[in-house]
Amino acid sequence: MRRYGSAALLLLTGGAVLRITLFSDLYLRYVQPALRPYLIISGAALILLGLTTVALRSRDHEDDHDHDHPGHAHGAAGPRIAWLLALPALALLLFPPPALGSYSAEREAAQKAAQGVGAFPALAAGDPVDLTLAQFSSRAIYDSGRSLKGRTVRLTGFVTHGDDGTWYLTRLLVSCCAADASTSKVEIRGTASDGPPPADTWMTVTGTWHPRGKLGSDAAWPPVLDATSAKRIGQPADPYEKR
Repeated sequence: MRRYGSAALLLLTGGAVLRITLFSDLYLRYVQPALRPYLIISGAALILLGLTTVALRSRDHEDDHDHDHPGHAHGAAGPRIAWLLALPALALLLFPPPALGSYSAEREAAQKAAQGVGAFPALAAGDPVDLTLAQFSSRAIYDSGRSLKGRTVRLTGFVTHGDDGTWYLTRLLVSCCAADASTSKVEIRGTASDGPPPADTWMTVTGTWHPRGKLGSDAAWPPVLDATSAKRIGQPADPYEKR
């Protein structure tokens, strides 16, 4: 069995990559959708390399038997500890880790948009208007034109908790993959008569912007939404917002 150890590792890793990309949307927990083709190619290449390794090792094994004689020494198949490398591949294949959630969001300090105070384009016509948390936050904190005033918006994210019963609708933003995630969150008011929802619960919340603080100041962050309705939903296939 040790003869085929490296091939098994290649096959396990390739199978795990294909499982989360070709046969499901789990890869969206780790990278942006645009990277899917590259992951599929990588997974297929690993499997092809593993199968090639099996074929070559089998042929070498047959040649060894054809030329075997007393005193002939077979080379070592590598240290047994190398099998520990199979554990991450098995974990990804059988138990994919969940998307980043409230723990990751709460570890990061407040992030502010880079554009500073200024005018934003007009919002789409009709209420409610669907916005990402990043779009809502940017307009609430930096829009000198106050484009959110008088508009009903609809936001989607997962729940994180603050002090004194405060809760937030939160979303993680990624540029490339989960490793570079940053946090966007909105304080929700007006829905929790029996306490805030559990952390990491995914929700769609509809409401109106509650102005506070001077534009571009620390007092304006995080922005506030006066909610008129809040609905629990399942986690989206793609849990991250994109920059």
